[in-house]
Amino acid sequence: MALKVALQMDPIETVDIKADSTFRIAEEAQARGHELFYYLPDALVFREGRVLATGWPITVRREEGNHVTKGEKQTVDLSTFDVVWLRQDPPFDMSYITTTHILDLIHPDTLVVNDPFWVRNYPEKLLVLTFPDLTPPTMIARSLADLRDFKDEHGDIILKPLYGNGGAGVFRLDPNDRNLSSLHELFAGINREPLIAQKFLPAVSKGDKRVILVDGEPVGAINRVPAEGETRSNMHVGGRPEKVALTDRDREICARIGPLLREKGQIFVGIDVIGDWLTEINVTSPTGIQELERFDGVNITAKIWEAIEARRA
Repeated sequence: MALKVALQMDPIETVDIKADSTFRIAEEAQARGHELFYYLPDALVFREGRVLATGWPITVRREEGNHVTKGEKQTVDLSTFDVVWLRQDPPFDMSYITTTHILDLIHPDTLVVNDPFWVRNYPEKLLVLTFPDLTPPTMIARSLADLRDFKDEHGDIILKPLYGNGGAGVFRLDPNDRNLSSLHELFAGINREPLIAQKFLPAVSKGDKRVILVDGEPVGAINRVPAEGETRSNMHVGGRPEKVALTDRDREICARIGPLLREKGQIFVGIDVIGDWLTEINVTSPTGIQELERFDGVNITAKIWEAIEARRA
């Protein structure tokens, strides 16, 4: 079944073809005979009842420095496509949220992956609040007094922006740290959003596991080990990916959250697990496909497309 597929993503010309999940998704789609069209989020337009995008038909290849060929630039009606991928990177700001509202207008007749309504309502650090027994002690608050009270109770905490990504703005405040007030002042000067605080998990020194789920089912995991002297394990900031197996606890977590993800149209999801605790459920632009495929020798991207093709069928 050949599908017309549109990719809403950041500039494809600059992606790392050995690591980028969206490139791997495009590569597998092309191998399956699907037709690819690419556009930037800023090129998404609602006009007089139609959802339009200006971009390019593309072909991709695994050739560094020459990995994409763009056809003639054109404006298309996205309602004529079978699948639209919502794949631009966060920040999860009003620009990002607006694209989900616009894409809502064509979904599900055009299948938007992941379902934009639930991407908007289930950002990474908020969906986990539905499962408090699976997560470490967590607080979302704007008030310095509330955050200070949380730190007084738990001693060693992680403080981070509620809508941050890639490890940016993540701070560990141990029992001897005196920077909570200064950090609160810094964040308050940037935006009006609350902050998220979580009890620090010492198990992070052994790695922050990224588990990939496809249509609610776990298909594998990679372990991201922080660099020496670093708390954050994100690969954007030097975390080292390692091969790792799913544990019974990982499967227990996935069994709890998987049915909800499937019901809400979250086909490609990456969750973060430290020790025995779920810390994030990434639905906006999850990563880790290529590392997992290299470690496990399994075509995970084919499983994603099989789930999409089944829904279109």
